[in-house]
Amino acid sequence: MSAASPPTRPPRTGRPNGQWKIDGIKPLNHAEEFKAADNGLNVRQRILDVYSKEGFSSIPPDDLHGRMRWFRLYTQRKQGIDGGRTSKLEADELSDKFFMMRIRIDGGALSTDQLRVIGTISSEFARETADISDRQNIQLHWIAIEDVPEIWRRLDEVGLGTTEACGDVPRVVLGSPVAGIAADEIIDPTPVIQEITTRFIGDPDLANLPRKFKSAITGHPSLDVVHEINDISLVGVQHPELGAGYDLWVGGGLSISPRLAERLGVFVTEEQAADVWVNVVRIFRDYGYRRQRTKARLKFLLAEWGPEKFRQILQDEYLGHQLPDGPAPEPARTPGDHVGVHEQKDGRNYIGFAPTVGRVSGSRLLAIADAVEKAGSQRVRLTPHQKIVVLDVQPDRTEELIDSLALQGLSARPSPFRRATIACTGIEFCKLAFVETKDTATETIAELETRLADIELEQPISLHVNGCANSCARIQTADIGLKGQLLGSDSEFGYQVHLGGGLADYDREDPGLGRTVRGLKVTARDLPDYVERLVRRYLTDRHNQESFAEWSHRADDEALI
Repeated sequence: MSAASPPTRPPRTGRPNGQWKIDGIKPLNHAEEFKAADNGLNVRQRILDVYSKEGFSSIPPDDLHGRMRWFRLYTQRKQGIDGGRTSKLEADELSDKFFMMRIRIDGGALSTDQLRVIGTISSEFARETADISDRQNIQLHWIAIEDVPEIWRRLDEVGLGTTEACGDVPRVVLGSPVAGIAADEIIDPTPVIQEITTRFIGDPDLANLPRKFKSAITGHPSLDVVHEINDISLVGVQHPELGAGYDLWVGGGLSISPRLAERLGVFVTEEQAADVWVNVVRIFRDYGYRRQRTKARLKFLLAEWGPEKFRQILQDEYLGHQLPDGPAPEPARTPGDHVGVHEQKDGRNYIGFAPTVGRVSGSRLLAIADAVEKAGSQRVRLTPHQKIVVLDVQPDRTEELIDSLALQGLSARPSPFRRATIACTGIEFCKLAFVETKDTATETIAELETRLADIELEQPISLHVNGCANSCARIQTADIGLKGQLLGSDSEFGYQVHLGGGLADYDREDPGLGRTVRGLKVTARDLPDYVERLVRRYLTDRHNQESFAEWSHRADDEALI
């Protein structure tokens, strides 16, 4: 793909889209108005000086439901409000006087000291809640505004925080959980992640984007950061003349309008990576659509421009130089969740553990930190698959650690269903959800482990459970994706089924989104029956070593019901 001269842009006709470089910066909706009135980063001082002292009732709506998101403080769902009222009540009616707090953990990298601080915060301030998200963060619940300054102080002491963990900003940078230690790594993304977070996170000039901006960087051949569904991804490749560097992808995202990212076809060196990253963010800031928030993600801009125009504008208007053409990543040949025992480049082991659907607790985090240190390690990583990876374990301490963490509900040798099931927060705490997710997924895993104990799967069949249409649990990219919704009446809840999705994982070389079968919905009660029936039909009908995704796209509707 070669660069061309900058395009001539015709004057805007019809309604403006709120693109700053074309339409000007006049706000076109209330979200844009409150961001223009006061940068979201400024709310931190008001939390410290006013709201934490005067209490929940002192917080005005634009801070409560808007700017506080810049520090990952969302009011959580008021207990006892069923899914039938999710779309009928206003935010204040759905909201409790407690917050969900997400701790920003770029690259998923934690020391045992940091893990212990998070565990203590969970126990003292969050009623023991702690969930590992599929964005490599840890999410807490039941946070009172009065406790936020002390929580921030403790996090700051160990180099953690919540700045721009949410909001219309560059959110956490996903990174390979085995960065710097994997024997088969192409390039270590750690320096690039550190440069991005040090230079740009908390920068007021990047704190008013059209919507959220998600990033991922990996140098591991397992393609372990779900790069196809991020706004920007840098994926490690080996250039035949220039050596190790990154392939650039832009414009991915799921939710109601899913779209997989596209390659721009350029090769990015380690030294260029942070500047390329920030200039893609600036393109989004300047050209992203702001009139309708449902159309404000980068994926919609890429859909209009296409990758050639995006590359051209990146090079000519923002970087000021051309980027060389580069190779695409090789298809992944191993799973990207890193579960199990693996040898590091230094001869020690890293071990991937599966907590059930990412749910842990403060006490469990403390016990994990103790067990990891007892085994001689001080480093853990969280994964985009709701897993925990422990680094630097001596081979003769490996089984000891596996046994210790099994007592905490973490398995290094999980069943296929426990390994491959993830779930979002669901109606327990989320104001957007219609259905319960975590307990439903946990109960389904237990049933399937019993019912399907007689079969052997060469590859786990992924089951992703989501409480609404927003796809925090990536339902369109799962073998079996479940979207929570009302089923015909205000009192019946269940899931719409998506089948055969998948990213460029080791079991399929071409990423794709799942299909839906007209009218196919399942209740939580019937979910184990449905999955068991579907898995057995797949094993009976598949051709040779055909994957579940391949079979489900080939099968007729009757076989999938």
